[in-house]
Amino acid sequence: MTPWIALAVPVGIVLGVGLWTLVALVPRVGAPRLSTRIAPYVAAVSPEARDLATCRPAVPVSVIGELLRPGAAGLLGGLSGVLGGDEAIERRLRQAGWTTPVARFRSRQLVGLAIGSAVGAALVAGLVRATAIPLVAAVAVGIAAAAVGLLAPEQLLARAARARLRRMTHEYPTIVELLTLSLAAGEGVLEALRRVARVGSGELARELTVVVTEVNAGVPLAEALTRRAAAIGLPPFTRTVDQLVAALDRGSPLVDVLRAEAQDARDEAKRGLLEAAGRNEVAMMVPLVFGILPVTVLIAIWPGVLVLRMGF
Repeated sequence: MTPWIALAVPVGIVLGVGLWTLVALVPRVGAPRLSTRIAPYVAAVSPEARDLATCRPAVPVSVIGELLRPGAAGLLGGLSGVLGGDEAIERRLRQAGWTTPVARFRSRQLVGLAIGSAVGAALVAGLVRATAIPLVAAVAVGIAAAAVGLLAPEQLLARAARARLRRMTHEYPTIVELLTLSLAAGEGVLEALRRVARVGSGELARELTVVVTEVNAGVPLAEALTRRAAAIGLPPFTRTVDQLVAALDRGSPLVDVLRAEAQDARDEAKRGLLEAAGRNEVAMMVPLVFGILPVTVLIAIWPGVLVLRMGF
């Protein structure tokens, strides 16, 4: 095989895929068939309609995706086993408020791994060409770049989940006080939740909106609250949900209990601020000792040093 033929084979494949894509993008002339239009409405009772509704056009992306799907599924399964399963990722996705499925998130991690590996290979090639770097160091640089690409999406997800939990922790006392006011005014638990979800604009109010939506769809209120508390994983909200569920089961009053919960939440927030201030006290001394103090000493001493040099 000559070099020109070896070059023509991949170029022809790329040209064929490109022409196939252009032809697939051309709009079809004529209305769809009657069976195609009816299939989505009877897919639950007819296997033929289900196959027709799920049939996708033979575009290059779908064909290539179907060919690569078994290998991708194996890679995703191995990645989940290495990184500790999908339960933690699913919990963090719920806490962060993301609607991304776990499989798609794992796909992002694979893409990050590929990008990190490519960047690592480029760095290793540049270092080897520029300096006489040892082989062990070059391999370590490539592995470190691949690890950064693999773990970066998970770290971003964990950061988003922590930030959203902090926002909900700050919103929790206000939400509980609004619930207390609604219950003290004579409204029921569901009506109070609906009112707070309607007038609120924070993350916790959006979670209550999900609860109200599920109740309107037929889910029992206690089940919807328990499910949402388990999805969020915020301890103060979980305690409040337990109180609400117990009140729904036993018919006990909730106003005093929720008012005490709100006060405890505010006291806990104050303690958290004091603890954060104590932890940041040492960090605040770093710019003072290593930045402001040397400059102040230099300003105080430098004129005298300059006068002494000029006098002698």
